[in-house]
Amino acid sequence: MKTFLRPRTAVAALLLALASSSAMAATSEAQQEANRKTVLAFYDKGLNQKDADAALAFVGNRYVQHNPGAADGPEGFRKFIGFLREKFPNSHSEIKRSFVDGDYVILHVHAVREPGTRGNAIIDIFKLEDGKIVEHWDVVQPIPETPANNNTMF
Repeated sequence: MKTFLRPRTAVAALLLALASSSAMAATSEAQQEANRKTVLAFYDKGLNQKDADAALAFVGNRYVQHNPGAADGPEGFRKFIGFLREKFPNSHSEIKRSFVDGDYVILHVHAVREPGTRGNAIIDIFKLEDGKIVEHWDVVQPIPETPANNNTMF
């Protein structure tokens, strides 16, 4: 009789493991979508509405900035948003697409500081911990007047 219990026990354990991993995947997908929504809200509040305090509600207990032109922490972010509000009050960033990979959210953005100009193509990368933004990287490329091809940057 022991020979029948072992395979049943193994099958039960396998089914339990599969169900558990399926639940974890669903949680992971739900967390990833929550991460995307957090970053999109942060971006809109900060970059478009220029409301640093509202944007900082989406930031964790640390904010590491990898852009060499911006300071770390909430005060560094407030200073950057203050700069935008003062120098480029009509700037707008349009998110063309977003990607999520675990705790990382990547945005492909068309940022225009002054209406009527071509602006920049930007890749923003955010790292989240416990659903809050804790790190930021970006790569900025000016949109050329005469590109070498007919493809758009978006």
